[in-house]
Amino acid sequence: MKRMMEVLPKDLVEQCKKRMEPYNCEGFVYGRGPENPEIMIVGEAPGETEIHNGIPFSGRAGKVLNEFFEYLGVSRDDIYFTSTVRSRPFKIVHKEGPDGEIIEKKYNRAPNMKEQLAHAPIVDYEIRHVKPKQIVTLGNIGLQRLLGKNYKISEVHGRLIQAPVRRLKDMNTNEWTLSEEEYSIFPTFHPASIFYNRSLLEKVYEDLDELKKILTSKK
Repeated sequence: MKRMMEVLPKDLVEQCKKRMEPYNCEGFVYGRGPENPEIMIVGEAPGETEIHNGIPFSGRAGKVLNEFFEYLGVSRDDIYFTSTVRSRPFKIVHKEGPDGEIIEKKYNRAPNMKEQLAHAPIVDYEIRHVKPKQIVTLGNIGLQRLLGKNYKISEVHGRLIQAPVRRLKDMNTNEWTLSEEEYSIFPTFHPASIFYNRSLLEKVYEDLDELKKILTSKK
């Protein structure tokens, strides 16, 4: 099975890394999965676990996501994983240690728009070449990366959206354009969101029931 991580153009990756240099981000995690997958997952950004092992969605949120896949009856081998930003955005917090010494700690944070723009050509390339049957966006950042700020996860989760997606038109001016093709996009909440709001779990499973029907209709 051919993995897209093997064919991302090296110059595209290097260009992305160079554009990320001014920002507080670390590491780089390649997309992973087959061409023409059942599902392409578009997440937010890797966390600490992912930048160390190079495996998308392998941390705490990834374990929850695995439960969702099991519920859907879809194997991870049939899913392509990517994210809006491929490096880990972090913030530095100074804390006092047990001995009174000030310790620097890195914490995950949401990627800002400049960081999303820096990675945009990679996401654009993947969507064109992976050719997923169904795109599933996780949370607001994945959703708005593809469809724009007018879409909010609280309003459109669990709904199938047939629409063109945003692509970066010009890296110098950071202008967006829309793809000529329409894609099948299904937004749901990010699995990490249930760590902070357990009431979302019921909504997620209602979304998954809808997604099951959609996937069945595509077979």
